[in-house]
Amino acid sequence: MISIKDLHVSYGSEIALQNVNLHVEKNTTCAIIGPSGCGKTTLLYSIGALIKPNEGKVLIDGQELTNVRKNTGVILQDYGLLPWKTVWNNVAFALLCRGFNKDEANEKVEDILRELGIYEYRSKYPGELSGGQKQRVAIGRTLALEPDLLLMDEPSSALDAMTKEHIQNIILNIYKRKPITLITVTHNIEEAAFLGQKIVIMKKAGIVHIMDNPYFGKDKLRENIDFYKFCLEIRKWIHEDI
Repeated sequence: MISIKDLHVSYGSEIALQNVNLHVEKNTTCAIIGPSGCGKTTLLYSIGALIKPNEGKVLIDGQELTNVRKNTGVILQDYGLLPWKTVWNNVAFALLCRGFNKDEANEKVEDILRELGIYEYRSKYPGELSGGQKQRVAIGRTLALEPDLLLMDEPSSALDAMTKEHIQNIILNIYKRKPITLITVTHNIEEAAFLGQKIVIMKKAGIVHIMDNPYFGKDKLRENIDFYKFCLEIRKWIHEDI
């Protein structure tokens, strides 16, 4: 689905990405990981057309990306919720902007909030929610639009360990029920190994290694010692020569 060819992005004299090439198959998951400042988020934003590259191409379904796609969903680190709207209206707003009538939007919102376990918070405002609850609202708002490509920037970075695992479980279960192409940027090795069928390791504005994940989607994965051995393999690639 996604082909990135010789991508180069710079901010003035600072090179953020240099000669990046990557292919992600349709309806698979990819986790991008690396040290701070290596270009992970710039790569994600380039795939979402939020940043225009200086050189190179991003192709989605064979078409060169020139503008934001209607069927690409993006979940940012700060959740991007509207603080003056309730949980219900934050999710409904996205649908109404896409032309759904009010009855259609309300039916869809109810289904999504119940699926994500946040229906009871429907009348609350973002400022009244915990970090994990806000993240579920952000996920619900994006999934309501039924994207075929979902981009997530550090989806659980601000959450405590237990809430982090809960959010990761939700994301994985959503993917298993209805596979879409999913790309996650993270600095957390266990999160990358849990959510990525393909693990892309970045350093210094480029990709240094790509790993296939043989443990993706297995039951009780966090109880499997081989999962943590795989995490150690990822760690070695990240910390080598740093």
